[in-house]
Amino acid sequence: MPNLKKKCVLLLSGCLLSWAVNAQQGIDNARQHATVGGQGNGAVEIDNESNEQSPITFRNSGLSLRSSMALVVDQKSGKTLYSKNTDVRAPIASITKLMTAMVVLDAHLPLDEKLVIGNEDVDSLRNTHSRLKVGTKLSRDMALQLALMSSENRAAATLARHYPGGFPAFIAAMNRKAASLGMAQTHFVDSTGLNSDNVSTAQDLVRMVQAAYQYPLIREMTTTGSYDVAMKATGRQMQFKNTNMLVRSNSWQIGLSKTGYINEAGHCLVMQAEIAKQPMIIVLLDSWGKLSRIGDAQRIKKWMESSLSSKRRYS
Repeated sequence: MPNLKKKCVLLLSGCLLSWAVNAQQGIDNARQHATVGGQGNGAVEIDNESNEQSPITFRNSGLSLRSSMALVVDQKSGKTLYSKNTDVRAPIASITKLMTAMVVLDAHLPLDEKLVIGNEDVDSLRNTHSRLKVGTKLSRDMALQLALMSSENRAAATLARHYPGGFPAFIAAMNRKAASLGMAQTHFVDSTGLNSDNVSTAQDLVRMVQAAYQYPLIREMTTTGSYDVAMKATGRQMQFKNTNMLVRSNSWQIGLSKTGYINEAGHCLVMQAEIAKQPMIIVLLDSWGKLSRIGDAQRIKKWMESSLSSKRRYS
């Protein structure tokens, strides 16, 4: 009987040693695949708030997203947590409007100046609907609000048209701004995103979101849930809502948000959000189905919260 117990102990010890070696190999292999611009769902690492602490490591997450291109980045460290086709150049639709807003604000034009929606601002490319009728007068501040929050295309168009030098000068300023941010794979041809020649990559859009986050007004306008606008022509109030329903959710802490959609781009979403007490930048492009981008954002949040919770429980 003592010999049998000794054999069992030796057998158990051998199994534990084998498991430990395999586990370490799994960690090493996963780390090799957690690279910026990589494709797939491999391991990711997040730096804790203190540099003295070891990084949090997610192993074999199993995170599966329906967006064709996706990137999740720790805003503080710049470390990639999840990546999928991040260097693929694609149309970005109304994500464009973040750059539109930055160019307007960089010009320091008076926000209370009245702009008039003109025939030139009507979408003749896709014939999209707008509740801003030709002849509507609104402040530059209100045009920014509606362009960023409700993705109003006529508001974005009139912002470009009322820029010093007009539309051509505005588009040139957009591309200069992109170049200054290191967005080498990005190009703009309009201020709305209706043109599919407005292209970028997930990597470049992280840079754009990080830059836009430095503008308090953009943060405020993109995270406003809804806005009531008094229409003088009718004497009635019209409510405009944020195109990202997550900004109205108590379970999310979103610091910046922008959605986008045209056929060529699919459903897109970029956000700055605090998840598990860590500031993150999320880019989701070409998601299938109207709610898939929202579902992907929810999956990312759940994945991070559960992974961080497990790390803290066993550390």
